[in-house]
Amino acid sequence: MPMDNLGFTSVPAVLKYLRHAEQLGMDCNQALAAAGIEAADLNDNSRRIPGLKHELLLEHLLRASANPLFGLHSAHFVQPGSWSVLGYITMNCATLGEAMSRIVPYEKLVGDMGVSRIEAGHDQVRLIWDCRHHNAAVRRHMVEDVLASWLLYGRWIADTHLSPTEVWFEHAQPAGTELADYQGVFDCPIRFSQPCNALLLPPEYLLTALRQADANLLRTLEEHALALMAGMDQEEPLPVRVHNALRLLLKDGLPRKDRVAEKFHMTARTLQRHLQQAGTSYQQILDNLRRELAEHYLLRSELGIQDISSYLGFSEPRSFHRSFKLWTGITPGEYRE
Repeated sequence: MPMDNLGFTSVPAVLKYLRHAEQLGMDCNQALAAAGIEAADLNDNSRRIPGLKHELLLEHLLRASANPLFGLHSAHFVQPGSWSVLGYITMNCATLGEAMSRIVPYEKLVGDMGVSRIEAGHDQVRLIWDCRHHNAAVRRHMVEDVLASWLLYGRWIADTHLSPTEVWFEHAQPAGTELADYQGVFDCPIRFSQPCNALLLPPEYLLTALRQADANLLRTLEEHALALMAGMDQEEPLPVRVHNALRLLLKDGLPRKDRVAEKFHMTARTLQRHLQQAGTSYQQILDNLRRELAEHYLLRSELGIQDISSYLGFSEPRSFHRSFKLWTGITPGEYRE
């Protein structure tokens, strides 16, 4: 997606800012009109608002509130639904680390406002967010809202008052704000003018158990999320779309190549030719997906190795063992240990 195209934002992500505006006594209808958003568009949580309209709405709210901490304080209105299906997926994970691992693959369901990544070191894990909006004011408030929302929601699903080691912001400290304003939310040292926007967390936080983990519901929610993503990946390169289609079809057993090709209105031979032109192959995509899912289930589930083998479409556990050793150099059992 080109950087000048702001894509879309899910309705729940927009509503968080409007709830804050309502609490401040602001005229939300006037704000929606200024952004060219119909109030009726916000009644359906499955809808998406053009990113440009989201930016115009925030611009109006920032001007009308004259509040230098509007974005930061909007985080107090975060709910599971604020992140669409992703919010409910993270809520049903077993640990905080497992919940964090779901942000990157599913964040497109929330919108195209930015891109997350996780960098792990020996003594800290950085949860980083790069905002795609260029408008400096909007960008700054979005960043502060996202990082604060991550933390407040993490505290809620873990039912504990965890605080990062540090919080980093790319921007300088805004005029009219005090460090205490930020420390009141994050309860840790705040660093401005840093190389990225990030929560810095001790690795042991990733093991924190979540209060309402439900493995069966999690799997159902992930299948739903994959189906939703398959419907919005038309701009993605073909190898990514084939990966997403395979992941969705695998739940019913290993699909035939021609069945996957049909989803892209082409023959298996044509699909293979297009993938070769993109520098990959059907088998390579399938192997990468199987490896990714195998590592995920071995580390983050209690499924038996035979069940994992079957779920990934291997005819027998021996084939799975052989392939896994080829990919990683060790057996599934050794990897789980």
